[in-house]
Amino acid sequence: MNNTPTNTPSAETQEKKSSCSKVRSKLAFDRLVALGEKMGMESPLFLNADRAAKATIHIKGKEYINFSTYDYLDINTHPEITKEVTKAAEIFGTSAGASRLVGGERSPHRVLEKAIADFLGTEDCIVYVSGHATNVSTLGFLFGKSDLILYDQLAHNSLSQGARLAGSARFAYAHNNCDDLERLLKAKRSEYKRCVIVTEGLFSMDGNIPDLPRIVQLKKEYDCMLMVDEAHSFGTIGEHGGGVREYFNLQPTDIDLWMSTLSKTLCGCGGYIAGQKELIDHLKHGSPGFVFSVGLSPVLAVASLKALEILQREPERVKKLQHISQYFLSYAKSKGLDTGESQGYAIVPVITGESMFTGFLATQLFSRGIYVMPITFPAVKEGEARLRFFLSACQTEENVRKTIDAIVEEIPNAQAIVDKYRSEHPDSTSY
Repeated sequence: MNNTPTNTPSAETQEKKSSCSKVRSKLAFDRLVALGEKMGMESPLFLNADRAAKATIHIKGKEYINFSTYDYLDINTHPEITKEVTKAAEIFGTSAGASRLVGGERSPHRVLEKAIADFLGTEDCIVYVSGHATNVSTLGFLFGKSDLILYDQLAHNSLSQGARLAGSARFAYAHNNCDDLERLLKAKRSEYKRCVIVTEGLFSMDGNIPDLPRIVQLKKEYDCMLMVDEAHSFGTIGEHGGGVREYFNLQPTDIDLWMSTLSKTLCGCGGYIAGQKELIDHLKHGSPGFVFSVGLSPVLAVASLKALEILQREPERVKKLQHISQYFLSYAKSKGLDTGESQGYAIVPVITGESMFTGFLATQLFSRGIYVMPITFPAVKEGEARLRFFLSACQTEENVRKTIDAIVEEIPNAQAIVDKYRSEHPDSTSY
């Protein structure tokens, strides 16, 4: 006879709930948003803009000063791009129609890949339909259980996920700390067949640049490969926007895997890997994110190609971006704001500390016509929440001053809201 009470969940149901709870615990940000709503904070997420984002953004018909766009060089909506993509859509339609390996190859793909390779000084290039998938698929395909992957502690999620997919031994070294990287190399390198060091050209959370010459030196000394994600450094650093290669005057062959997205400086969507032809051919015939995915839309390939042409033709866009970025950094520091380790290239965080306070500060700024996203736990450690400002060549000094002055004025107001709620709800859960 079964003596199990009828209201006791089965083992299968308990397992499902347990699994769901585990997922839920990892998605702590949505719980933070829910708590904010209870406190009267409007969610800053998924706000629907009704036109292209430039120095300002239009949301529900209202204009806001905008610091949440990847259009670093103010190339998106350029009339030459609009003209070229319209023409491409008439010829190719909007879809490649198949994986490039089996029928989806279109002429704009190879023209774009050659142009990127020429710009970087590499032998070849491969473009994927997603920047995130580029990193995941490349690392997951190229490396295996007998290999070692060492990545910066603040490397993008796509890089850490790619390392996990590879099944390799993987260790994060302290952010931008080459001494810690060397410590790991000394301790671990000899135990594995191959080793790849993974870093970014410009870190998306802190806005700082790694000591790439030192990393290149370590790569050579310990016989490693080196992958650099230039999602945010391509087009933004270096005198002509040539990224870390130009910034540090590196040889193209110093880095084995040059990676970047097409969605930022290049105004499209997707990602690329550039390097030696033999490596690129290997990826084209085996990388799952390329082989088993539809090819990049020809329209997007044409858009990115034209954006690259404009970048090379109009280096003054890079100078404008670098000027406004440095201006923002300098003015923020003059007002006593904590900008962390930012070097003033396209990304400047204003570190505010507590997650809930940061959310309310962003909401207060939004009510004053300023659109900037809060970055909170679990995207960053609790206590290191920040407002993350993306700068664009189209932004103005007046908007920068207005924004930073507003931050200073709204900090006590946001803190008062949080303090009031806590005094009224002493047992409430918060971050």
